[in-house]
Amino acid sequence: MEYDLKISGGTIVDGTNTPRYKGDIGVVDGKIVAVGDAPGTAKKTIDATGKIVCPGFIDNHTHYDAQVLWDQMMTISPWHGVTTVLLGNCGFGVAPVRKEDQDTIIRTLEGVEGMDADSMRAGLGSDWPFETFPEYMQTLEKIGVGINVGALIGHTPTRLYVMGDDSTEREATVDEVKQMREIVRDALKAGAIGFATSKAPTHVGAGGKPVPSRMANYKDEILEIVKVIGEEKQGIIQSTIGTDVLHDQFAEMSKVADCNVTWTALLQGVSLGGGDHNEQLARSAEINANGARVFPQVSPRSLSFDMNMKAPFLFESMAAFKPVSEADLEGRRKIYADPKFRAEFKAEILTGKSVVLGGWHDTVISEYPLDPSLKEQKLFDIAKSRGQDPVDTLLDMVLDSDFGLRIRSPIGNYDEVEVEKLLKDPNTVIGLSDGGAHASQLCDSCYATYLLGHWVRDKGAIELEHAIWMLTSRVADVINIVDRGRLEVGLAADVVVFDAATVGAGDLQRVNDLPNGADRLISEASGIEAVVVNGVLLRANNVDQVNPATDKLPGQIIRGSVDGARA
Repeated sequence: MEYDLKISGGTIVDGTNTPRYKGDIGVVDGKIVAVGDAPGTAKKTIDATGKIVCPGFIDNHTHYDAQVLWDQMMTISPWHGVTTVLLGNCGFGVAPVRKEDQDTIIRTLEGVEGMDADSMRAGLGSDWPFETFPEYMQTLEKIGVGINVGALIGHTPTRLYVMGDDSTEREATVDEVKQMREIVRDALKAGAIGFATSKAPTHVGAGGKPVPSRMANYKDEILEIVKVIGEEKQGIIQSTIGTDVLHDQFAEMSKVADCNVTWTALLQGVSLGGGDHNEQLARSAEINANGARVFPQVSPRSLSFDMNMKAPFLFESMAAFKPVSEADLEGRRKIYADPKFRAEFKAEILTGKSVVLGGWHDTVISEYPLDPSLKEQKLFDIAKSRGQDPVDTLLDMVLDSDFGLRIRSPIGNYDEVEVEKLLKDPNTVIGLSDGGAHASQLCDSCYATYLLGHWVRDKGAIELEHAIWMLTSRVADVINIVDRGRLEVGLAADVVVFDAATVGAGDLQRVNDLPNGADRLISEASGIEAVVVNGVLLRANNVDQVNPATDKLPGQIIRGSVDGARA
């Protein structure tokens, strides 16, 4: 027979955690029709001799909800072999939304996900082509996407849509919860992969207020909403851990809704509730042994934030920073100079309650225009040389440079011995790229190539077959995507060809390619030879093979399935 695409001569790792073997892949009409033996000719052939051929990687934790509307390729994810992404994590998103609340959504994403508000305004424009979640899905289908996109319906935009300004002030009434349930039901019917929420204290939104989902009563609102998933027999739950939504609540939601729950984030050195990472692993094993299906999300990379004090994300959960979150830039300038604020900042940072404090002593200067020689020097060393408290040094440098100072702090996953435990635990699932979020602060969308280069090849800590399973079918099973994640006849032809000897994630670079010239961090991939999405060659040797401005894009909108996989 003649194939549309044939990938020949490669070493196949099919995503099922079974041994690799030599063979070919045949593709017709975007589907895999032959694996192993693929006799016959093809309209296009990729020579994979000496290379690994595996399923496209699935990223279960991104925030491309806004970016996809102006960047249908969702860079940088496909650079690193990702062919499917899940939006709407942590309960955030851009739909449903009333026109009068559009700027609140933008300012919320600015606060919690470090997205540049002016950049989003420029990218989204003033006339958003959707209001409801089903209309948002239709919009994505209409504009086209480079890679496959699934979306969760977010608690925060849903609550804002129903309650307006009250969404950040109080608990919902019985009638308001009913309205939210029906919005979620409609979203599931339109193909939402599931429902997402957050009670994390770090999630501070527009005007320095808690994001709407943080005001929800667990029993009367969150649990009632997730029951819709059980009623519809469709969908998953994604949540950020915090306050009164912890392991017992994850187990209860899983059982009540009869679905998978995946939560963010299980990191060495960080705890938003429920003990340290070892205690949380033990709790995960316990609740799953008792019949729940709960999967903490883990990352192969250390979590480091590079930020300036215009958007002090890492400190915003601290009580001292409440007035900072509420202030504009000029207001922040005055607050940072105020001795009273500095005293409160110092006192609170000594308590060790901020998520940043795990790496506070290792904070380094990543950029300081007034003295570039200070780059990569430790803040504490500079403070010592000046005879100052590090808080005074930090804030003096911020003001002296007119907010030009950037710092980088390691937050979690800095002990690789412990990180290895997280990656290998049978109850965890890899993810947490945060693609589309914190763009100027971190870049972990390169997590897949980092896993393959660092953990598989360089450290030898994880077998290649197991790592590819972690990146593909394991994720697909947890988030109920049934037609991807494995190289199998009849499934979608999402395929990555890579060189195991050179695959990896490059050093971070700062570029200014977002709308309105906003900056972000990127990482180039090495060793990724080809990325195929639904049978179409999307990238070859780090060069796009389709043009979003002129070509039909090969990605599909992934819709939730009643017959979803069970991890």
